[in-house]
Amino acid sequence: MARSSANRTPVPVRIRRRTFGDVLRAFFAFLALVVLVVGVPGALAYFVGWPLPDSAPTLSMLNEDVTADVFVKVFAVVVWLAWAQFAACVLVEAKAAVSGMGMPGRVPGSGASQALARQLVAAVLLLTASAASFAPGLSQLGEQLDQHKQPPVAAAQQTPGQQVDTRPAVDVETPGGQGAGGEVHKDTREQAERDTKFYRIQPPEGRHHDSLWEIAERHLGDGRRYGEIYQLNKDRIQPDGSKLSQASLIRPGWIMEMPADAHGGDLVEMPEDRDEVSKSEAAQIDEYDKSSPTLDERGKGGDDGHATSGRGERLVPDTPAVDRDAGDRTGGQSVQQIPTRESDGDDAGADHGDRVAPEVHGDGGGIGLPEVLIAAPLLAAGVLGALSRRRRQALWQAAFQTGGAGRTGAEPTGRAALARDALLVGADPGGVRFLDRALRGLSASLTEAARPLPTIYAAWLTEGDLYLQLAGVAGEPPAPWRTGQDQTFWRIDRADVESYPQPEEADDAAAPYPGLASLGTREEARLLLNLEAVPGIAAVKGAPADRLAVLSSIAAELATNGWSDRMSVTVVGFGARLTELAPTRVRYLEDVPALIEVMEAESAQRANALGNAGHDSVLTGRAGHAGRTQWAPHLVLVAVEPTAAEADQLAHLAGGSSRLGIGYLVGTGQEELAGASWEFEITRDGRLRAPLLGLELAAQRLPQEQHDALVDLFSQVEVEGAATSGTDGRGISVTRAAGEVGFTVDLSEQGRPAVYARLLGSYEIMGLAEPDGERSPLLREALALLLFHREGVHPQVLAAALWPRGVTDDVRDAFVERLVDWLGRDPSGAARLAPDADGRLALSRSVVSDWDVLRTLHLEATDPTRQSSPQTRERLLNDALALAAGPLLADRPQGRYGWLSNEIVEAQLPLLVADAGLALSALRRESGQADGAVAAVQAALVVAPADERLWNELLRAVHATGETARLQATASDLLDRSAALHGARGLPPRTEALLDELLPGWRAHAGTAGAAS
Repeated sequence: MARSSANRTPVPVRIRRRTFGDVLRAFFAFLALVVLVVGVPGALAYFVGWPLPDSAPTLSMLNEDVTADVFVKVFAVVVWLAWAQFAACVLVEAKAAVSGMGMPGRVPGSGASQALARQLVAAVLLLTASAASFAPGLSQLGEQLDQHKQPPVAAAQQTPGQQVDTRPAVDVETPGGQGAGGEVHKDTREQAERDTKFYRIQPPEGRHHDSLWEIAERHLGDGRRYGEIYQLNKDRIQPDGSKLSQASLIRPGWIMEMPADAHGGDLVEMPEDRDEVSKSEAAQIDEYDKSSPTLDERGKGGDDGHATSGRGERLVPDTPAVDRDAGDRTGGQSVQQIPTRESDGDDAGADHGDRVAPEVHGDGGGIGLPEVLIAAPLLAAGVLGALSRRRRQALWQAAFQTGGAGRTGAEPTGRAALARDALLVGADPGGVRFLDRALRGLSASLTEAARPLPTIYAAWLTEGDLYLQLAGVAGEPPAPWRTGQDQTFWRIDRADVESYPQPEEADDAAAPYPGLASLGTREEARLLLNLEAVPGIAAVKGAPADRLAVLSSIAAELATNGWSDRMSVTVVGFGARLTELAPTRVRYLEDVPALIEVMEAESAQRANALGNAGHDSVLTGRAGHAGRTQWAPHLVLVAVEPTAAEADQLAHLAGGSSRLGIGYLVGTGQEELAGASWEFEITRDGRLRAPLLGLELAAQRLPQEQHDALVDLFSQVEVEGAATSGTDGRGISVTRAAGEVGFTVDLSEQGRPAVYARLLGSYEIMGLAEPDGERSPLLREALALLLFHREGVHPQVLAAALWPRGVTDDVRDAFVERLVDWLGRDPSGAARLAPDADGRLALSRSVVSDWDVLRTLHLEATDPTRQSSPQTRERLLNDALALAAGPLLADRPQGRYGWLSNEIVEAQLPLLVADAGLALSALRRESGQADGAVAAVQAALVVAPADERLWNELLRAVHATGETARLQATASDLLDRSAALHGARGLPPRTEALLDELLPGWRAHAGTAGAAS
């Protein structure tokens, strides 16, 4: 079909303009290839001729003189072999570059020869197109090289599990149309046949490939109408004998019937416009036209506002449209909507209990919390996990240095408090565990079967499934994985992942795809892009603040995610404080020149290491028993605009980075960024689009305000730790230094509480009537959460803790009312549970727990500012140890109280009890009560059995009794405890040193356990 360039609507694709340097480089690369591939064999044939003997070798040849001619011929044979190897490398690299089907094959023993061939071939391709366009990537979604092969990456337009409803829509016959229905039907068909329009898929031009999205955007005014074109042409025989089966799999030369309102110079109307095309093309279009289903077969058309084809067929089921932004899921399924899992025949009716997200508007409207953090469940879970580890680390440091573990730390305030609450509401630790366990299990299964890890470009995570989007067909997936909608998708159900061992039991299963990072959501599916598999540079375009929000979100998630073992994240020109989230993972650089200097050295080092190890990519080296500690990815996120020269250098580095485990994501305002093979655009309203791919997501973002709030959460932990480890030796936290000691209990008789809860050991509540059986567990759990947060709990945080899979607002509000009624009122008439000025639910002082009493007793006894007598301090510490009846909420039911994993109290309790035991033992030793000191330490060891400080104090206390045999028995017991906790490592060094001082020769008297140590 002739192309009418004059009337063609501009294509929304930017072709990189080649510089003179590109052309010059490509020209010299072409000359080098000609010399090496053609010139070398020609020169050998002309100057040397046939190098091998003309007759069969005999023994007499061994006695002949070795002449210069022999040396020349031997040298010629070596050069011929080297030439053959290099020619094979050129063929392999050229085939892979032009086809775009993943990484090129590795020619045995090629090494630098294949690397040289790759560089020359890539440079030559600059004469016709940007080399990045030949790398496998999302830019090639619309191409299928062979009828029996899948594309290098499956369609982004069709999200995993999506099936387009092809049932004909049936109009209800109106009374007025009963009499003339036949005539109207006939006229509509005749008019449709006259107005039918067609489009022939065009061959690629450089980096630009035709796609249904682009065709719909040019000729229908909206790329999202590509589904109408797909419906009109689905399963119809094309001129080459194949069929359109997926919206993304179209080939040059195919014919597409277009809707009636299509417009533009590339279209042909039949039969009037046949003079615009050749006779052969006209015959093909005519034949294709006859294959169209008739109006009767598809259903009647009408003027009801639905999209129709040129023949009047309705393309979308007669259901309400879906408004993604409003979150409306009540309407029917449209072409672009991801259907429920019931669309999969083998899982019909499966109920996975979808997680219901809270309704939020703007930046926290409705519930007062930042929406962007609530809408990022994997990021939120990772940040909370990292924050919990940081708080525990600071707590242990404070406890071991100053004994300040029992004092309350500073609670976040302002934007940091809102950020923490939003993280608690939005976090999906179950999703992180599912993703991590599924990927590690896949790695272990493939390793066991001696199969390599396939390259994946993306993963789609839903509530019930995980889909991996492969770069190409990789055979049948190992059970329990299954093939998805085609062979380039592998899928696993959440229930099936239970067949894999727990992560702590699968020591040999490395994290195979640590570079996965969330981009956003489409309907109910979350897209994670594998940044280290990007064949070149991934570019994010848009306004500076918008693209920075995308980069910050990805950086924060990579720094804290739970599906990686080891990783390096380099942020350039932004996020200097992100290093506080993960100091061992994140590195900050100011500009691109500094980055280029670092990455040139690292890329060369990795390439050499891969070659020496005999691997063609990091995936080969990552699988297997040693994979956990090798080939960790390095992901680079750049926010500063590179110059043209810097962009070329980055493009050169990124050209082969995917096999090295290095990924580049660059935020740019340029029309075309050198080396960018994947391009995304972030809009002002938070949509992430790749129009040529038919991909549109609700972007995951981390705007500057929320970025700063997250960093503040970690900064406050650092400040708190510094304060508790101050030089005054008092271990006073930031809050106490500011005059705030947190919630304390009136220990006098007048302070007797109205409601008392025991949380240490078995959970008991006194002063309240037991609620009815069905509602009792939730009410008791809610009270426990409130008792651990005397500063108050946001209602949405409370709901997220009790119903981690989601709950509606009306159920939450009804539960809060029931909780207020159950807790009752004080004699003054004030409710014992009421919202504070910020809307958080806080308990009155008349509701107390043993945890509150324990902290108060510890504070009263250990605060050096209080002038208490030794007898008073001993009594307070003894009472504190008496309260520590066991672990926190020891009898909590299975599957409940999951929110405790984000709390510091479980780590704080054993340290606080240890502090009390140490202080009481020291007091009693000083007063000559050696047996009492031993009893104090033994009571503390019940709650903190692994605390080395208690072990050492126990040795000192037993030594104070003067009983050598008892000390020897204690040493033997500590050796047994250490073997149970640490295996064959024996006692900690400081404990061994103390025993050497208190009991010389203890190893000979400590029994078998001592001898083993």
